Amino acid sequence: MFTELAYAMAPSQGGEGQGAGLMGFLPLIFIFVIFYFLLIRPQQKKAKDHKAMLENLKKGEKIVTTGGVYGVIEDVRANTFIVKIAENVKIKLGKPYIAAVRHADDD
Repeated sequence: MFTELAYAMAPSQGGEGQGAGLMGFLPLIFIFVIFYFLLIRPQQKKAKDHKAMLENLKKGEKIVTTGGVYGVIEDVRANTFIVKIAENVKIKLGKPYIAAVRHADDD
């Protein structure tokens, strides 16, 4: 009884076994494509836009840091900015820690 059942479950000798293996990977490939377009690609675009924003910053622009500190750029250096956050208060800030540029209507 068990021997007959085992033979019935064995893969066929024809070409059907090879095609079934490829069809087994199709859902995984589909999931990877979905992840790429929903997660990876937007993240890369956001990083590219942030890098371009950092390269275009200049003296006098109003910014917000990742910590939520509002300030005005006083000096631009290779890897840092000098940011004025209050009267007679300036801080040295690394470039990656600039979150956004404030618009003129933001106060």
